[in-house]
Amino acid sequence: MTPYRKDPDRIAALDPEQYRVTQQNGTERPGTGAYLHNTEPGIYVDIVSGEPLFASADKFDAGCGWPSFTKPIVPAHVTELRDASLGMIRTEVRSTHGDSHLGHVFPDGPRDRGGLRYCINSASLRFIHRDDMEAEGYGDYLDQVEDVT
Repeated sequence: MTPYRKDPDRIAALDPEQYRVTQQNGTERPGTGAYLHNTEPGIYVDIVSGEPLFASADKFDAGCGWPSFTKPIVPAHVTELRDASLGMIRTEVRSTHGDSHLGHVFPDGPRDRGGLRYCINSASLRFIHRDDMEAEGYGDYLDQVEDVT
């Protein structure tokens, strides 16, 4: 098992937006994230710890301005916390080992896929294409990525 952790070297290498989002609980502007329109097969991992978070097979267009997913790859890699900021009650999503702020989860996702919408900041993610997953140590998750031909 890979030891995922909050890596100080990776934190030091974050650009200002990635740092603001992951370390200071920021939110990128809607419609600006690098992965919003990504349709390539692969997985999304925490930019700080590398822990696998979401699969392309679970990504959908929610029309909200951020990448949206129906579920995490490994539920234990995602922590959900009560967020009462901005005058509303929401559920914050953080990576378990990296403790990176990822976004929020809402109960308005596709009903036929569980009903959840994980609304995630691209700045907190690194995408690993299906073709690179084995070489980067994520081969165990290939079965969670759709086969696009």
